[in-house]
Amino acid sequence: QVQLVESGGGLVQNGGSLRLACAISTRTFSRYAVGWFQRAPGKEREFVAAITWSSSRTAYANSGKGRFTISRDNTKNTVYLQMNSLKPEDTAIYYCAAREYELSSYESDYRIWGQGTQVTVSS
Repeated sequence: QVQLVESGGGLVQNGGSLRLACAISTRTFSRYAVGWFQRAPGKEREFVAAITWSSSRTAYANSGKGRFTISRDNTKNTVYLQMNSLKPEDTAIYYCAAREYELSSYESDYRIWGQGTQVTVSS
């Protein structure tokens, strides 16, 4: 079985930074691509960023491009989302999700999901 657990969320002031982590627990050695998605209050879940297993490819939504950086450390089985210059509109629950093997920005392509971590940005 594969499980994903997000951490690193919290309350931060406008302009602040957070680093989210997605810990991957698996009994296999599958080379998962991982994506980050957000669900803001009253809105649908939206793509944020994604990364391949080897970190050879990344993708970002326009909303986070230039402010967010996705990375991973496969020796720690962890994917990170560094979020800088946070804005109140970034307030959302952030989820990580995994799939084999290709990079994707589409929610429907991911079948393994974490429970989410809350990010709140105050004005």
